[in-house]
Amino acid sequence: MAVSRSFNRSLDASEILEPSPAALMRRRAFSHYGFIIGGGFLAFIVVIALAAPLIAPHDPYDQNLAQRLIPPIWQEKGSWEYPLGTDGYGRGYLSRTMYGAQVSLLIGLTVMLISGVIGTAMGIVAGYFGGRVDMIITFIITTRLAMPAILVALAVVALIGSSMTVVIWVLGLLIWDRFAVVMRSATQQIRNLDYIAAAEAAGCSTRRILLTEILPNVFNALIVVATLEVAHAVLLEAALSFLGLGVQPPTPSWGLMISEGKGHMFFKPWLIAIPGVSLFVMILCINLMGDGIRDVTAPENRN
Repeated sequence: MAVSRSFNRSLDASEILEPSPAALMRRRAFSHYGFIIGGGFLAFIVVIALAAPLIAPHDPYDQNLAQRLIPPIWQEKGSWEYPLGTDGYGRGYLSRTMYGAQVSLLIGLTVMLISGVIGTAMGIVAGYFGGRVDMIITFIITTRLAMPAILVALAVVALIGSSMTVVIWVLGLLIWDRFAVVMRSATQQIRNLDYIAAAEAAGCSTRRILLTEILPNVFNALIVVATLEVAHAVLLEAALSFLGLGVQPPTPSWGLMISEGKGHMFFKPWLIAIPGVSLFVMILCINLMGDGIRDVTAPENRN
């Protein structure tokens, strides 16, 4: 009788116990194909970019006009010395593609940090205080949304000159609007919850409430927007570089490589295809990972 009672007690306990939220999140992450594929390929790109100084077969800046426009190895006159061929100046395309990943990731992450700080601060303040503060910030967001980012960036860079630093700051000060919109909406959803009211009743300062009560509870939405904005910044940088107003030669940038190869696009198509496919794969992987993070952290909001 005692054995049966202890068995029932252990059975009841096992039925009551449920996986922890962290375990459920890990289970959803490892079962989400988009997150796994996007995150895996993106991790591979990051490793290649970081290890480029060690594994790149050639210096991406060395010019050798005697070796110009060598085709990739899958074409008839390809050479294993230059697996992806060379450009019009005889520079190894594989090395320039690897270093181009460094430039794209650096600009994407830095722009995301700058725009994230601006947009998150504005969105949280607008969502928490409401009233006139919300009205003013909403007007600023609406004004920004009315201005096409690429056209404004082109105009500003054309006026003050183009360099990697200028591109980073111009884009960082332009694409904060998505952060602001999402953070404002997320803050409004939790503004009147009990734990916020308890913190206010306990006499916590506004700064403490914003930083320790609101920000951690909108962090999941912040991560999703951050990943998508990295892809947005990479694409805008490539567009500016393609138009000659982004990263300047001889710095390897995928957009600049496409621009340099457009004159040979009908006879040497790999000059455009290789950086174009690299750019496509990176942006696709970032978007897949961002969608995966959204689904993993907030499965109830999946469509």
